[in-house]
Amino acid sequence: MADLSNLSIQKTHYLLTSKETSCVELVKYYFDRISKYDGHLQTVIILNTDNALEQARNVDEKIAKGENIGLMEGIPYVAKDMFLTEGVQTTAASQILKDFIPPYSATVIDKLNKAGSILLAKVNQDEFAHGGSTENSSYHKTFNPWDVERVPGGSSGGSAAAVAADFCVFALGTDTGGSIRQPSAYCGVSGMKPTYGLVSRYGVVAMASSFDCVGPIAKDAKDVSIVMDVIAGRDSKDSTTIELDDYNFTNEINLETTRVGYLKSYEELLSDSIQNISSSVGSVESIPDSDFIDPIMALAAYYILVPSEISSNLERYDGIRYGQVTSEAKDIDQIYSKTRDEFLGPEVKRRILMGTYALSAGYYDAYYKKAMRVRKSIINTFDNLFSKYDAIITPTTVDPAFVLGEKSDPISMYKTDLLTVGANLAGIPAISIPTSTVDNLPMGLQIMSAQTKDSLVLSVASQYQQNTSWHKKIEEINL
Repeated sequence: MADLSNLSIQKTHYLLTSKETSCVELVKYYFDRISKYDGHLQTVIILNTDNALEQARNVDEKIAKGENIGLMEGIPYVAKDMFLTEGVQTTAASQILKDFIPPYSATVIDKLNKAGSILLAKVNQDEFAHGGSTENSSYHKTFNPWDVERVPGGSSGGSAAAVAADFCVFALGTDTGGSIRQPSAYCGVSGMKPTYGLVSRYGVVAMASSFDCVGPIAKDAKDVSIVMDVIAGRDSKDSTTIELDDYNFTNEINLETTRVGYLKSYEELLSDSIQNISSSVGSVESIPDSDFIDPIMALAAYYILVPSEISSNLERYDGIRYGQVTSEAKDIDQIYSKTRDEFLGPEVKRRILMGTYALSAGYYDAYYKKAMRVRKSIINTFDNLFSKYDAIITPTTVDPAFVLGEKSDPISMYKTDLLTVGANLAGIPAISIPTSTVDNLPMGLQIMSAQTKDSLVLSVASQYQQNTSWHKKIEEINL
């Protein structure tokens, strides 16, 4: 049997088409790893065993008949539990959706199904994606494969940890303020937040609708590009989606004239990355802090605007339309209040209260409208920067993964998003790729560009990974 560890999409496709392994063997390999190691990582919420094996048998039958299979056909993946999956439990890691079985699938799940990819499992996250560590799941905490005493990041911590632990070839996550990029940095994998609207959000549990983005997490940027080719594009079911005239994210862009800027204040932390990128692009220049967005201001605006949208989006979880309902209610008012009190976690309640306060009479002008003006200012600042630079690099986070329970204070937890929220406020593409280690823990490099310049971001990331081997460090993880 072929070596199935740490496979890329293209390597998996080769092994299947050359018949060096069967798709059933491949799927069983991942289920065996999950069974053996997930007890102490706790990435999975629900396995999709029967469906996955049936799909795998179908792929093997096609190959046996001599039929061609697509590049993504038979490729096993996992999805954050924010994605609706027809006939398969979807909980958003919340008790209020504990028994919810969706009648349809999210658009991105449908696209991957049509491409022949195989969903292995729905994986853990912070409840309703509210958090930065996957400690806020109502089911269980997830642990970092590099060090089980540390968090994998969040809210897509289950997705990033599953890729790092080699439980799948790639994963789907969602990113509202860094929830793909931050856990990707903490787990030493590559994770992409596309341009807002480039990937459909239809069938994805909403957190903050003007911020939420769907994106892939994989072992390297090349695999991210391949998945993006499948999931991107206009969707008539999501009016916020956009259509690019022509895109092929796996076609790398010539970077000979590409101008890259980096934050002067992080020059020391970025020194190795600057040196490596300099050999592949036209120029690399420092950006004075005064020309960049104020990260503290961006974070403050984010934590006014996002809870405001959360308070609206989570209104639907009332115990009447769907989801759990309390048995303690005596009238309709108590159905609302007691259901939400019983089945929603503390971080979800905190953000609902923050948002309701910011939107309430007397505070809307003082908080929400000011935050919207800050958002507009951030968009203008990025527009100005991208008239001078084609791409901008920053650290994804300033520190590696922290110890579980270390950031129990909400403010310290929110600050882990300091360098990532700006991309969501502006709707621009950003990727995190492994760039170094601190105390044997991975660190991430964030690459950003202007809206719809996702191919440029991926090209810079892919070229960086051709010149370095940080993305291969996950092969050293010893579970």
